[in-house]
Formats: sequence, structure tokens, C-alpha cells
Amino acid sequence: MPYVNIQVTDEGVSREQKQELIKATTNLLRDVLGKDPSTTFVVIEEVATDNWGIGGELVTQIRARKAAQS
Repeated sequence: MPYVNIQVTDEGVSREQKQELIKATTNLLRDVLGKDPSTTFVVIEEVATDNWGIGGELVTQIRARKAAQS
């Protein structure tokens, strides 16, 4: 019974994209490990950029800095 948790920032991931992630992840586990798709759980969590950090900095700050540089 595989369980996969996918975390992404909450920056406009569409319902269709989430469906594709779930389908592709399920198929990957089936193809590589021989896991039964009916017992494969995939959970997608959307995390606010204020709750996600890279290199000691909030993703919100990184995005704002890059936008200002453009």
C-alpha cells in the first residue's frame, strides 16, 4: 500500500495538473515497483509560499525579489 505525498507551493496548480500528477505517480509505482494502483494513495498538499523556505529565505521573498529584478 504505497503512500506518496507531493508538496507544491500554492501558486495556481490546476485541478487538471493535480489529476495528471496523481495518475502519473500511480502509474510510475505500478511500472517500476509492480504496485497495485487500487491500493496506491497520492496526496497533494499546497503550501503557502510564506510557509516554504529555500536557503534560509521565504519563497515569497525570493519571488518578490526576482519579480523586482525583471
